Amino acid sequence: MKYCKKCVMPDTRPGIVFDEEGVCSACRSYEKQKTVDWDARYKELEALCDKYRGMNGPDKFDCAIAVSGGKDSHFQTYVMKELMGMNPLLISALDNLQMTEAGKHNIDNIAEEFGCTMIKVRPKAKVQKKIMRLTFENFGHPIWVCERFTYVAPFHVAINFNLPLLVYGENVSYTYGGPGAEDTYSAKKQILNGAASDIPEDLLLSTGITKADLELYTMPPVEQLEKLEPIYMSYFLPWNSHKNYLFARSRGFHTLTHEWEATHHIEHYNQVDSYAYSLNGWMRYPKFGHQYTTDFASRYVRYGMITRDEAIALVQKHDHDLDPKTVETFCEFVGYSESEFWQIVEKHYNKDLFYKDDWGRWIPKYPIWKA
Repeated sequence: MKYCKKCVMPDTRPGIVFDEEGVCSACRSYEKQKTVDWDARYKELEALCDKYRGMNGPDKFDCAIAVSGGKDSHFQTYVMKELMGMNPLLISALDNLQMTEAGKHNIDNIAEEFGCTMIKVRPKAKVQKKIMRLTFENFGHPIWVCERFTYVAPFHVAINFNLPLLVYGENVSYTYGGPGAEDTYSAKKQILNGAASDIPEDLLLSTGITKADLELYTMPPVEQLEKLEPIYMSYFLPWNSHKNYLFARSRGFHTLTHEWEATHHIEHYNQVDSYAYSLNGWMRYPKFGHQYTTDFASRYVRYGMITRDEAIALVQKHDHDLDPKTVETFCEFVGYSESEFWQIVEKHYNKDLFYKDDWGRWIPKYPIWKA
């Protein structure tokens, strides 16, 4: 297990690449922002908007934005509505997990603050629960169904409303390192970034759900996709998640500061929508030896907010932890006892990366603080 020489990201992150100097592709991508002609890319975005602005007639929607209500969603909506002068339809693909008060506020705030219409799409709760159990038990990926719905449902809505220009935030694979990393504005291949890749339909149907239940989890046919021009905002503007947070806060975005301090996070403004959702990111820890703390500590190093040594200390203190409220709310929704939950987690620990001590605790074999 090797670690980036600049940040604290390990080479076990799926799809990440290290160069000959031992630097990860996420750090290199961030460095490249300094060499990009952002004025030219901004003009590219303006040209795209000129192509579609008013396409459905006066006062009609002319683009769609996939939003969660989070910090990046606030920034995307600001750019498209106030800078580009578009009339966006906001599409929020929600799940049925218990929302935080901040999450409830933010999803409504984004529509009200920027004067936009929003469509909220929510899957069947029974279907969601069945798939969550399947993917958690078999793949250690408890929120696959939520991420899949978030990626796919906006495509269907955009097609139905004749809105080819569909806006997503960041190109996760390129910005943070992942499968199919490519510096492109097109989000047509977003579903291949590893977060919500295909699971065999037969396996999903084995839970008792039907093909009709899977409609909004299945990408539209190729001939319909060809009518769309989904884009990543992060291609056209310098992308910095902390700066996006500072902007969003100025436009009414709420953090979890006074509501919940998740022990496996080092910030209070990411994944604020629900308590259980962040389990997905934490499950990378037993499987790959890192989770949200590593992610954000690495970002903070790239942004120049902390040193690598400070990042290492944060990883040592927080990366292994999983907040009890995350476990509690996930178990309540899906229907596990907490002992059943931990039994499932137990089987997903990667024995190449961890060993058990005399107390029955999983201990990392190659911790960065000993590297």
